[in-house]
Amino acid sequence: MSHKNLHAALKEALMGRTAFVGIGNVDLGDDGSGVRLAEALADSGLSDVLIAHMVPENHIATLARGGFENVVLMDVVSTGAEPGSVVFLDASEVKIRFSQISTHKLSLSTLAQLIESESPARVWLLGIRPQTIKQGSGLSKPLETTLKFLKIILLDIFHQKRSSELEGMVS
Repeated sequence: MSHKNLHAALKEALMGRTAFVGIGNVDLGDDGSGVRLAEALADSGLSDVLIAHMVPENHIATLARGGFENVVLMDVVSTGAEPGSVVFLDASEVKIRFSQISTHKLSLSTLAQLIESESPARVWLLGIRPQTIKQGSGLSKPLETTLKFLKIILLDIFHQKRSSELEGMVS
């Protein structure tokens, strides 16, 4: 997905209160990308960020009862694209593309279905293609670049949303 298309898709989809869920194992190189992105968003002041590490299933109730309109699962995914490439999918697309394969107890598809069945929230996957998931390898250069880019896009979208909300309150 091109940078311009990704920005537009995220901006259109993430209207309303949104939770960001960082998933992965930071000891396995790029597998920790979802967690690292969540940490960067939280450190930048974005609220509603949950760092789930390797057990996102432990947070289903929190996400379902949190009053969110959107839940964005952030994790690495296997695609045929280049390392650092990004996919942004809704829960139905996740079910088709990543049905039951997962390094977690529950697949991302099952996790998305459970959250959507227990709440009015729409679930999305912001997936990043890893270069390496080797023990102790740290983030690869392509993933470092992608995470910086995603942080900029997401913060830009939410700063625009806040500005619009504040303007609406003043008017």
